[in-house]
Amino acid sequence: MARTPTGESVLARAVRVLDAFTAAEPGLTVGEVARRSGLHVATASRLVAEMVAHGLLERGPGREVRVGVRLWELGARASPTLSLRDAAMPFLEDVHAVVGHHTQLGVLDGDDVLFLERLSARDAVINYSRIAGRLPLPTSSSGVVLLAHAPRDLQERVLSGPLRPVTPAGFGAAAALRTALAEVRRSQAAVLAGHQHPDATGVAVPVRDGRSDVVAALSVIVPNDGRGRDLVPLLLAAARGISRALRRPDEPGS
Repeated sequence: MARTPTGESVLARAVRVLDAFTAAEPGLTVGEVARRSGLHVATASRLVAEMVAHGLLERGPGREVRVGVRLWELGARASPTLSLRDAAMPFLEDVHAVVGHHTQLGVLDGDDVLFLERLSARDAVINYSRIAGRLPLPTSSSGVVLLAHAPRDLQERVLSGPLRPVTPAGFGAAAALRTALAEVRRSQAAVLAGHQHPDATGVAVPVRDGRSDVVAALSVIVPNDGRGRDLVPLLLAAARGISRALRRPDEPGS
C-alpha cells in the first residue's frame, strides 16, 4: 500500500478522515475534517475528493461533506452486529410497547458503548444516545453492564483512568464504580438514576450468545421516579429471548 513521506499509509489517513465524523456532527467542512484528523488542509482536501469520487463520502448542499451511502452499504454487508440487531428487534419492539420510552441495544467497542438501535417515542424522557452514537462505558447503564462483563484488563484500565461523570450522580471514584460492577454481575442489571440527566434513569441487562458470552446490553431510559428497578424482570425476559434467537439450531439450549 502506498505510503506518505511520513511513513503513514494512505489508508490510515483515510481512516483518520472518517474518524472526524461523529453521530452528533455528521456534516463537516473540509477545514474541520483537516483539524480533527490532524492532516494538512491540502492533504485532507485531496483525500476527501478521492473518497467522494468513490462514494465513501458525499457532499452536502453547502460546503460540508458527510459519510456516503456506499460506506454504509459496505459496512452493512459484513457487520457481525447486523444479525444481532435482527435477532433483537422483535424483543426491542415488545419492550418499547410496554415501557413507552427509549429502548436500546448497545455493544462494547473500545472504551465506549456503541448503540446499534434505539426505539423512541415523541414524549419519551430525555436521552443523549442515538443509533451509531457512543457513550463512555462508566456513564450509562448499558456501558456499566458491558464493562462489568468485559475482560479484566479493560475493567482495570477504565477504573485506573480518569472518570468523568456527566452529572453529580455519576461515578466519580473508582471504588464506587468497582462496587457497581460487582453488583451488576450479581444482579444481572444496572439501574443508574440521573447519571446522564437528572430526570432520567437508565436500566440495562446483559444479552448473551449461545456460549453465554455477553455480546450486548439491552436498556431502557425512563423517568427518574424511583421505579426503574421494576423493569428489570421485563428486560431480563427480553434478553433471554434475544439469546435464544442468536443460537444456531445445533447449539445447546436451542
